[in-house]
Amino acid sequence: MKKILVIVALAMVSFANAQKGTFLVMGSIEYNSQNGSGQGSETKSRSFIFSPKVGYQFHENWTAGIEGGIGTSKTELTTTEYSKSKSDFFSLGGFLRYSKPLNQTFSAYVDLGTGFTNQKNTSINGVNSSDNKANGFYVGLTPAIFINVDKGFGLNFNIGGLRYNNYDYEDGINVVKSFNFNFGKAFSVGVSKNF
Repeated sequence: MKKILVIVALAMVSFANAQKGTFLVMGSIEYNSQNGSGQGSETKSRSFIFSPKVGYQFHENWTAGIEGGIGTSKTELTTTEYSKSKSDFFSLGGFLRYSKPLNQTFSAYVDLGTGFTNQKNTSINGVNSSDNKANGFYVGLTPAIFINVDKGFGLNFNIGGLRYNNYDYEDGINVVKSFNFNFGKAFSVGVSKNF
């Protein structure tokens, strides 16, 4: 499965070392898998996230466009009683990027993104199950480095950033606000190309 995800990620193309009047296409794929056991219990966790972006470079250093995200995460816990939780999410918004070429190979950039997000959580505990849905918005700031591999096709590396989420649940009672500062605590790789 991991090999397939790497092949898909490399098949996605985009150019970040671009010229004014070009289109940017980029994306990233994230997959996590974790298994644990101890004292008569077993835990399995899986998550998958796909995050595409499409933009237009209207200035030598500025790009604006749309971004999205779709993902799912599942956790299963087996003890004397089986429990399972699943979360599905979707996001759609816009982004503004400022990029600065450092030389012909490297560029630094920062993305400011904001938009709508939707989440559905399902929990199963024994024979009981419950659903919880929420709508909200997000704002994120992500600095990154672009490495030009060949004619603008390249790899994007970031090590986290800032993100604020606000979820308003359908029950009319719960509102969840979160602020994440994970700079230096996260790492992601994406591919990009300008046309």
